[in-house]
Amino acid sequence: MSPRPAPIHLPRSAPARVLACGAFLKNTACLVEARQALVSAPHGDLSDPRACAALETTVAALVASARGPIDAIAHDLHPDFHSTRVALEWAQRLRVPAIGIQHHHAHLAVVQAESGIEASTPFVGLALDGVGLGSDGTAWGGEVLLVRGPRFERSAHLSPLPLPGGDMAAREPWRLAAAALHRLGRGDEIVPRFGPLLGETPARLLHTMLQRGLNCPPSSGAGRWFDAASAALGLCLRQTTEAEAAIALERAATLWLEGRPPAAPADAPGERTVDGLDLLPLLGRLLDLHEPSNDDIGRAAAAFHHQLGDALVHAASLAARDAGATQVALGGGCFHNRLLGRHITLGLQAQGLAVLRPRQLDCGDAGLALGQAWAAALRVAATAATPTSTATAES
Repeated sequence: MSPRPAPIHLPRSAPARVLACGAFLKNTACLVEARQALVSAPHGDLSDPRACAALETTVAALVASARGPIDAIAHDLHPDFHSTRVALEWAQRLRVPAIGIQHHHAHLAVVQAESGIEASTPFVGLALDGVGLGSDGTAWGGEVLLVRGPRFERSAHLSPLPLPGGDMAAREPWRLAAAALHRLGRGDEIVPRFGPLLGETPARLLHTMLQRGLNCPPSSGAGRWFDAASAALGLCLRQTTEAEAAIALERAATLWLEGRPPAAPADAPGERTVDGLDLLPLLGRLLDLHEPSNDDIGRAAAAFHHQLGDALVHAASLAARDAGATQVALGGGCFHNRLLGRHITLGLQAQGLAVLRPRQLDCGDAGLALGQAWAAALRVAATAATPTSTATAES
């Protein structure tokens, strides 16, 4: 990596000089100062010792390249990430605050920085990805957030889905379809459905795990719901590459929609619960398909995208109306899905809302460090303006 990457020019000057250490996947680091952001090349996932070493080298280079004293070091809320440890070490070395920024808030702060949204202007954000530690200690990933300067509020979220086996569930989407069956009160269908495909013993063990709640942490991650839908339709039961299940679902939907007129944004919301956006009824309909044809699968995949998009548009529109906001930011890796992104964008625009997305950086974790740095810089400025304030950036 070059000691000083080519700068990204920002429409507004950063309110503080902050270095951010990124998250875990597709890690990058970023330094914001004045009207520029220096974003490193991706180091890779921090499960690789070489990526960890590259991050350490990059952070040292960015510190050396700063044109003045660094005011704070930003990091993800997860305490076990190597990027968090690097941030804490440098904060101690420089004797500056280490500021934890919630993962999905950071995704939206990328848009806040690149679009030049004033700190005093509220906006709504849809942050959709696989997982990120929430400020309540649970796994988030299907979030409707209201952002005001350095603060955010969680307005709504996708209903949580158990992850049987924890991280293993992200690699084996059939586990998520089984979790949906369990939550629908149809757990007795798990073994007959998945036993012939994956082995009766694994299916029985998974059913027992769900019944007893053993190693089944809940997650609101949109990516996991895409995995569940893909497995429910038989498109992908085990993943060998990243986002394989979601890509298969999008491909099936896109092929089915070719040659058909585009769907108009729906006025009515999708199924909702008090806690958030409930996708279980939609998953139930997908699971009800028996020996579906390719046409059935394509139609169901398209329905999943459109109904999820409609429900998110409705939730974001309500949050914007209540806050007097006119802009909605889109962030998180699920927006690599063009079909979902287009449907949500059209729906929000039909509601008279401006839609903002990352311009120069990736919408996923590779762009996250800029959001961390920007949100932390806003917090530093707010604290300096009101030193006795007890406000925090998490709600």
